[in-house]
Amino acid sequence: MKKRLADIAFIIVGAFFFALAVNLYVIPNEFGEGGVVGVTIILYYLFHWSPSVVNLVINGLLLIIGYKFLDARTTLYTVIAVAFNSLFLHLTADWRIDSHEPTINAVFAGVLVGIGIGLIVRVGGTTAGTVILARIANKYLDWNISYALLFFDLIVAFSSYFIIGPEKLMLTIVILYVGTKVMDFMIEGLNPKKAVMIISEHQDKIAEMVVTQMDRGVTVLSGHGYYTKNPKEVLYIVISKQEVSALKKIVKAVDTAAFITIHDVRDVFGEGFLDISK
Repeated sequence: MKKRLADIAFIIVGAFFFALAVNLYVIPNEFGEGGVVGVTIILYYLFHWSPSVVNLVINGLLLIIGYKFLDARTTLYTVIAVAFNSLFLHLTADWRIDSHEPTINAVFAGVLVGIGIGLIVRVGGTTAGTVILARIANKYLDWNISYALLFFDLIVAFSSYFIIGPEKLMLTIVILYVGTKVMDFMIEGLNPKKAVMIISEHQDKIAEMVVTQMDRGVTVLSGHGYYTKNPKEVLYIVISKQEVSALKKIVKAVDTAAFITIHDVRDVFGEGFLDISK
């Protein structure tokens, strides 16, 4: 129950950030947007229809059509996200910020959009519209949610070309790009780490130094060379970005011929990192 309430709180905060992005930066600067909000903004520019009302109506229809692609929890969270997003779009409609530099405004719009949608998607919700399409693409095509959303949003954004013009369209693309990167960061985790794999003839010495000098655990994987069929032991170590330099020094001191691969990983759970039960 506590987790459910925490998830809903994140969704409400995310909806608020998203509404701020639209009313503080997008509409005052006559930018476009992606997804359903992009459509509502176009209709606002053309007919002065309320973005909050149009957003609620269009997303409601899309949710009715696409609910079968979402599980019960996601559907509930999406209804909450759409309702609060429309509410905050209405409540902050007259809010303004004293900033007149279009590029700066575009960047901050993207940051707020990314934080808002990222918080919502991270806990399992959606803002309906193109986020539903992105989740469907992720489920059936294994697309990254953030980049699938960018793809669908760009389709809507480019349709606004004849209304906002080329310069504003380019700044809209900046918003979408920044929003995608921020959202990707929010969804995939705030705990970036490095996973390192080491193949060496002196793996025991390297492992011992990692344990004693860096106080990090080492996992030994068994493998063999495909061509030679010679057995090899591969060291697998998860460390922070700041520890990469120290690990390289250890390997260099022991075996300059070692083979090392370093990968970005996120949300590392377990002893020495995050508690998975929280």
